[in-house]
Amino acid sequence: MHARKASIAKGKEVIRIEGQAVALLEERIGDSFADAVELILQCQGRVIITGVGKSGIISRKIVATMNSTGTPAVFLHPSDAVHGDLGMVRKGDVVICISKSGNTQELNNLLPMFERLDVSIIGFTGNMSSALARVSDVVLDVSIGEEACPHDLAPTASTTATLALGDALAIALLDRRQFSREDFALYHPGGTLGRRLLLKVDEMMVTGDRIPRVSPDVPLRDAIMEMTSKRLGCTTVLSADGTLDGIITDGDLRRLLQNGTDVTNVTAKTVMTKNPKTIQQGTLAVVALQEMESYNITQIVVIDEKRRPAGVLHIHDLVKAGIGADERG
Repeated sequence: MHARKASIAKGKEVIRIEGQAVALLEERIGDSFADAVELILQCQGRVIITGVGKSGIISRKIVATMNSTGTPAVFLHPSDAVHGDLGMVRKGDVVICISKSGNTQELNNLLPMFERLDVSIIGFTGNMSSALARVSDVVLDVSIGEEACPHDLAPTASTTATLALGDALAIALLDRRQFSREDFALYHPGGTLGRRLLLKVDEMMVTGDRIPRVSPDVPLRDAIMEMTSKRLGCTTVLSADGTLDGIITDGDLRRLLQNGTDVTNVTAKTVMTKNPKTIQQGTLAVVALQEMESYNITQIVVIDEKRRPAGVLHIHDLVKAGIGADERG
C-alpha cells in the first residue's frame, strides 16, 4: 500500500512540476514571441526545425503541427545536416533551433553554416547567454525551475515547456493566416474532420429516378406507394413546373391516422407539409445534419436554384459517413 501511495504522490509531483514549467511561459510571451511570428510570416521559404535527442523529438512534433496548420515546415537532423542534408536549407528559410543548454555541440556546428546561408534563426533555449542565444535573430526563453526527473538528467519539464511554446507559435501563425477549419480539412482528407468539412450533400443524396415524387392531386394511396417503393420515408410533392410544393413524411401519415381521418378521398395536397425545410445544392453535409437536427427531421430535400428537387438526403446516410453528432465539436 505504501508503494502505491508513493507512486501516486510521485505522479502528482511530476504533473505539478511540468504544469508550473508551462505556466511560467505565459509571462514570457511578449515582443520576442511576436517577432518570431512576424519572421515566419514574412518567410519566403520554409520553416526548418532542428534539435538533438529529446529536442529532436519535440522538433518533429512541432513540424507536424505547423504543417497541418498552414505553415510549411521540415525537420533537419543536425548530424545528417553535415553529411548532405544541409542542402535542404535555402536563403529565405527560417530555422528554429531547439536546445535546452543552447550549447549542444552538434547544433553549434551548424550555426556558422546557417549564418553563411543567410537564413534567419529563432532559438528555443533555456540558456539566454548560450552560443545559440547569441547568434539567433530571435530568442525564446524556455528555461524551467526544475526537471521532474529527480536526478535532473531526463528532459521532462523542459521538453513539455518547449512543446507548449511550439504549439503556441503554430497556433499564433494559424490565427494570423486566418487558417480555417476547411483549410485544415484539406490537409486531413482521410480523417473525420476531413469527411465533415469536405463532403457535400451532392455526394450523398438520392438523385434522379430514386427521388420520390408525386403531384398534388394524386390520391394519398398513390403517394404512400411512392414512399414505400423509394424507401426514404417521404415523398416530394411537385407543382406542374417541377418546383417543390410540399413534402409528405411518415410522421404526416401517422398524425393523419391518429386523428381518425377518412383517407378514401384524400389527396397528396391535403396531407403534405407546405414550404418544407430545404437545403441548396453544394451545401456541406455537416451543415445539412445541423439543419436536420435543429428542426428534428430525418429527411431534407436538396433543391437547385429554381427550387426544383435535385435530391433527397436521409440522416442515416450522414451518420454512416461518419458525420454523426458524436463526432462534431
